[in-house]
Amino acid sequence: MTPLQTELCFPSAYHCARAGQRLGKHLCAGDVLALSGPLGVGKTVFAKGVALGAGVPHATREVASASFILQNAHQGRLEFQHWDWYRIGAVDELNEVGWGAACASEAALFVEWADLYPEAVPEDSLWIELSYVESNEKGNHARRAVARATGPRSARLLKEWSEHESTGI
Repeated sequence: MTPLQTELCFPSAYHCARAGQRLGKHLCAGDVLALSGPLGVGKTVFAKGVALGAGVPHATREVASASFILQNAHQGRLEFQHWDWYRIGAVDELNEVGWGAACASEAALFVEWADLYPEAVPEDSLWIELSYVESNEKGNHARRAVARATGPRSARLLKEWSEHESTGI
């Protein structure tokens, strides 16, 4: 399958979170979101939005950076596992902390810093690269998301999400 790709822009962190929420509404058990981008670009803000869309209660308060504990599981309309690979020293450590079991589960997986160990990311995943575009007069930084589906499952997710983004619903 040729990867399906789209580019979206968000004028602020708030809009980034809202876009994540719209993506989360389409999330199904077993979906994998693999995020990359520089420190502070809004990966965790995006995760909060996705979790909210996936029905995780109090997601804006409960979903936090998993950097120091590597993984947090949250229950919404489906299990949402938030992983952060920033502090993983080698790909072998991922199985030690339960990544293999997570991939075999029915949880929706959200991985920050997935680009550090792309070989560990399931073949059919929605890759999202966040980057800064510019800042406006209020100091809000616009973000760009380049989203790429690598299989049929992630292509469905990207198609549904990008249709929502184009309408702003």
